[in-house]
Amino acid sequence: MRTACIDVGSTFTKGLLVDLQDGSVCGRAAAATTSDTDVMDGLQGVLQQLGATPEEPVLVCSSAGGGLRLAVIGYEDAVTALAGHRVGLSAGARVVHVAAGRLSGADIVSLRAARPDVVLLVGGTDGGNSDVLLHNAARLAKARIAAPIVLAGNHAAATECHTVLAATGRSVTLADNVLPRIGELAPLSARAAIRQVFLRHVIGGKGLSTGPRFAELVRMATPDAVLQGVEVLAARRGQDILAIDIGGATSDVYSALIPRGEDVGVRREVSPAPRVLRTVEADLGMRWSATGIVDAVDRERLPLEADARDYAEVVSREIATLPEGEVAWTHELDLARAAAIVAVRRHARATRPGESPRALREVGLVLGSGGVLRYADPVAAGGVLQSVLADHGGGWIVPAAASAAVDTAYLLFAVGLLAQDHPEAAAALADHVGSGYIQPLG
Repeated sequence: MRTACIDVGSTFTKGLLVDLQDGSVCGRAAAATTSDTDVMDGLQGVLQQLGATPEEPVLVCSSAGGGLRLAVIGYEDAVTALAGHRVGLSAGARVVHVAAGRLSGADIVSLRAARPDVVLLVGGTDGGNSDVLLHNAARLAKARIAAPIVLAGNHAAATECHTVLAATGRSVTLADNVLPRIGELAPLSARAAIRQVFLRHVIGGKGLSTGPRFAELVRMATPDAVLQGVEVLAARRGQDILAIDIGGATSDVYSALIPRGEDVGVRREVSPAPRVLRTVEADLGMRWSATGIVDAVDRERLPLEADARDYAEVVSREIATLPEGEVAWTHELDLARAAAIVAVRRHARATRPGESPRALREVGLVLGSGGVLRYADPVAAGGVLQSVLADHGGGWIVPAAASAAVDTAYLLFAVGLLAQDHPEAAAALADHVGSGYIQPLG
């Protein structure tokens, strides 16, 4: 039996046809995402290229329309707000706003300006303070904010908060407390709720398709699928994984850490970091935000040739530009190298109060993704990743024994899509990540 795994991106729709018996790839296809008309047009075109039959199931993830924008509202910035922020990142969301404490009128204005797709409302450990959570629920109930709300705070106050919000017509989804006890982060229930809300409200509300079929097919946001793929890969290889996806608009960094030795069950932080984490750098894209890479390297005091700076100006204005010739590819890879280094530094370093640096010293594999790495000369693409492993002055602990590879076959998203319903096929497919493996058609 085979299944089609489809990623509907903002620019391209990519597909793989996967044999569920052994995880082999039977075909691949890509087409422009038809967001100007109906994304189902491009999706159907990819299915036809793959040769998928109507009887074969279709699993879809999507970042079309900008993906998932999440706002987090918590009790204390260094405790539950930080926990909520980390849960949001682990759900594949782009966290566009974080607020802590009792919401004021100005806070509501800032929240509305962030234009979140979903609001994650958290606060208080179970048995702890509930006043702030109740106050914020009442504020949101009266605010002119249409975004659905995931409520994942103090268990004792959750029912009352739900009643207050639902009384004014708000869409509210209950989840378990993200921080039930100090030092214990519990992201799974909130992650599932965010995904459910994303599918029910966000995908259908972005006007990507005129019919219901697309919303029925989409299982998760693309970053959520990739994050799950990284998690499966880490478990399959038995080692920590760091993945860097360098895109046209953002550079995303994913890490999956395996508890080992004395770290198993030990609580070292008030709001501990999740085992799997994704961070999004919206100023480090290869096209739409290419000039942001130049600004970032200057702040980080990294070198970047003048010609590469000029190239960034050009491609940020002409986003359809493709690198042609040795000179253009040199500049393209210079920008990719800079984006990768800065993105990993930000992922690894502590950036919020109460946060510790990400423990990446045991990473065994650094995996690259994104068009610039998939289509570059393999040696040059590997050099981009090696530059990350040589960043000993970046303020984070570089893994000493990591190897580097590129997901040239773009398999991670499919591994994540398969993980829940077809774990054995997902694990088998994960074995080929970084190898460019594909079973020939016919």
